[in-house]
Amino acid sequence: MFDQVENKLIVHGDEAVYRIIEDFSAVEGGMPHRCRIFVKGIASLYNNSKKNTFQYYDFFLNDLPDSTLTGPNKTTYMENISILWADDEIDLLKPHILFLEQKGYEVVTTNNGDDAMDIIRTRPFDIVFLDEHMPGMSGIETLAEIKTIYPNLPVVMITKSEEESIMEDAIGSNISDYLIKPVNPNQILLSLKKNLENKKLISEKTTMAYQQEFRTIGMDLSMGLNHEEWIEMYKRIVRWELELEKTTDPNVIDILNMQKNEANSVFSKFVERNYCDWVSGQSDDRPVMSANLFKDKVFPEIKPGTPLFVLVIDNLRYDQWKAIQPKIEEFYRVEQDEIYYSILPTTTQYARNAIFSGLMPSEIEKRFPHYWTPEEAEGSKNQYESELLGEQLKRLGKNIKHGYNKVLNLDAGKRLSDNLSNLYQNDLNVIVYNFVDMLSHARTEMEIIRELADDEAAYRSLMLSWFEHSSLLDIIKQLSEKKLPVIITTDHGSVKVEDPVKIVGDRNTTTNLRYKSGRNLNYEAKEVFDVRNPGDIFMPKTNVSTSYVFCKNNDFFAYPNNYNYYVKYYRNTFQHGGISLEEMLIPIITLSPKA
Repeated sequence: MFDQVENKLIVHGDEAVYRIIEDFSAVEGGMPHRCRIFVKGIASLYNNSKKNTFQYYDFFLNDLPDSTLTGPNKTTYMENISILWADDEIDLLKPHILFLEQKGYEVVTTNNGDDAMDIIRTRPFDIVFLDEHMPGMSGIETLAEIKTIYPNLPVVMITKSEEESIMEDAIGSNISDYLIKPVNPNQILLSLKKNLENKKLISEKTTMAYQQEFRTIGMDLSMGLNHEEWIEMYKRIVRWELELEKTTDPNVIDILNMQKNEANSVFSKFVERNYCDWVSGQSDDRPVMSANLFKDKVFPEIKPGTPLFVLVIDNLRYDQWKAIQPKIEEFYRVEQDEIYYSILPTTTQYARNAIFSGLMPSEIEKRFPHYWTPEEAEGSKNQYESELLGEQLKRLGKNIKHGYNKVLNLDAGKRLSDNLSNLYQNDLNVIVYNFVDMLSHARTEMEIIRELADDEAAYRSLMLSWFEHSSLLDIIKQLSEKKLPVIITTDHGSVKVEDPVKIVGDRNTTTNLRYKSGRNLNYEAKEVFDVRNPGDIFMPKTNVSTSYVFCKNNDFFAYPNNYNYYVKYYRNTFQHGGISLEEMLIPIITLSPKA
């Protein structure tokens, strides 16, 4: 395999690429097999972008064990951090001050609070160490004065007293740290690093940790993952997405995005190979999907006498769940943090109807035509979710009292929150929240939302901001007070699209950017997942020649007419309907009330 890849790269005549092969060949200590696998990734990246290839390559090789290669030398520079230290026994602290000065810190001293305030008004400081017991102004009084003038200046209180009241006064005045005398120099140094270098140290440590995990992820992607392993892989990628938000190095974020793109490419091929077998039942090794979500994950959680609330947040990605998880954990304990697979297309009409009915779309159309609205028809495509849920319960012999509510705006959410007690007599309550889906569409259509959520981290932050001030959080608080169990899930996710794929269809072709259905569709087959017979994936067909095509990775469909305009308009927007980790692998979270 190595020779084949090597020859393929050398044919390009690029000496820099040949250098990569030589470098990999030079690695010793049991590494060649891993390197050979990784060269496949380099070859793939090379075809797209030489610049990205070498960025990816350098990150992979940095700090390889037993490697003959070394990365660039790194030098750490101590910024000139200035400290004001006020203590009536400052002369006894000279060894501490000398220790800090040898570490590169500038220390200005005084023995009382009044002088400290005079000094602090004449020049800036990065941090203040303040003794609690001093003649004249006490430490607490000086702290209050400092916070009045410089509310964001870190202040560390140092005291001999262990009285709880003094601690509470200091903490209530927004101190950054609290130390009990006698203090040693390393305690002071630790407090400095915690308050002034915290972000820098976290950034460096996180980058180093991802650098090590990066190689493992790259190797695992080459090993042929099954559906359960893909769930774990996606969880790992999301964890690093959230961790690397703390880094100050934008290049690391670029590397992660490249690795996520690589993962999406491999995942799309995996779905193409297996999807038809999953939905047809021909494979015994298939994941939980939309149509069996309630049967497998929700109904077993219903307990007599204890209402179960299922919160379906439309278009909630797994990374967005992780963003709101800390807020929810103030009220609930996470019992199960799981992921299931959305059906295709990953849109509300198909995926959510499948969830509530327990059936695939073509089965809904056949069994309940009065509850199915064709895609080409006007109006809501999900107006019969309550009825479909009732039919599923009846079919499975679940004789329980249930309720269904859908929240489409602020007023509806507030009314539901105010009248939540009316639902407590039901065994099962399903509440659908549409905000995240509306946010996704608004980001496409409104320039101000694009600016507020211009990247993945900002998009998560915007969603979190909504959640923290939403009626949904109010409902969760009320349920926690009643000690009621909750399940949080969704119907599909969304992906940030970047690369256009040309397609031609007639006027009746569907408008979604991530999938198309219609007659006589023209496209490059290798760029899409195409299904010529909709019955193979249990999708409706409007006529005998209807077919479906799905975008993969971060692609989106664009028609040749006004091609450049639409590409510019839709690139870097969040879309759903196709195949990607973000759209298909979505959360199903079981919460139990805290004791």
